[in-house]
Amino acid sequence: MDNTTSTPGILRLASAVILGIIVGFILFLIVALFIGMFNNWMGMDIPVGTDIAENILSAVLLVIFVIGSIAGFCWKVWTTPPTEEEEEAPVP
Repeated sequence: MDNTTSTPGILRLASAVILGIIVGFILFLIVALFIGMFNNWMGMDIPVGTDIAENILSAVLLVIFVIGSIAGFCWKVWTTPPTEEEEEAPVP
């Protein structure tokens, strides 16, 4: 099995970055929702919410999720070879 990797194209890397940003925001919103539900259920005072402008812990959590998602998608693009179309034999 040939396990060589090639340098990905700029379009594939750009799409990985954009998808990483989108997925990072969605993951942050899901985690903030569950932490908020846990806060209400247990009566705790964990300061994580979706208002990242007022809370440094939320901003740090958002940055971690976005950077982690971007790194994960870029790694996947870098280690997956591009799809190559097979040339069809000419029909006589």
